[in-house]
Amino acid sequence: MVVTNYSYTMNAASGVAKQAARDIEAWLLAKPEAIEVINVEDSSDYREKDIDLIYKYRNKAGAELTTSIEIKGDRWHRTGNYFLETTSNDQKKTPGCFIYSEADWLFYYFVEIRQLHIIPMLEARKWFTDNINDFKEKKTMTPLANGSHYNTVGRLVPVNVLQKAVTKIKVVNI
Repeated sequence: MVVTNYSYTMNAASGVAKQAARDIEAWLLAKPEAIEVINVEDSSDYREKDIDLIYKYRNKAGAELTTSIEIKGDRWHRTGNYFLETTSNDQKKTPGCFIYSEADWLFYYFVEIRQLHIIPMLEARKWFTDNINDFKEKKTMTPLANGSHYNTVGRLVPVNVLQKAVTKIKVVNI
């Protein structure tokens, strides 16, 4: 059974996503090893891969490295859960970002408390897909300007459970 507990306007969801991207970009650029942060959210090539940022930096040996990041902005830090998206649009049956993103990292950002959870995507996805049925499925509804709506489906995974299973997760306040 799927329960819809939350409803968002398109503007509210977009506002959270934009704030998350702004905060994370600024944080990455302030790091001493940062070379460049490229926001690729509007690039169709990267949108198909569900990648939001390309981060270029220097490692401790001075070599230039590049990594890709998917951003998930969330206002609901009080629940103690991650909402891991399995279907982005239930009506169109499109897969959710957590299932198909090709990003190296999921930057899960609790916007209101400015807390960033840096999650290795492949390791977390593997664990999640092996354990998906252990977690409650939820839907969110987003109304559209034309009067219709779409539903996003995901699983509520307790933060402490994922952090225990995927020990490489880092949490920083930015």
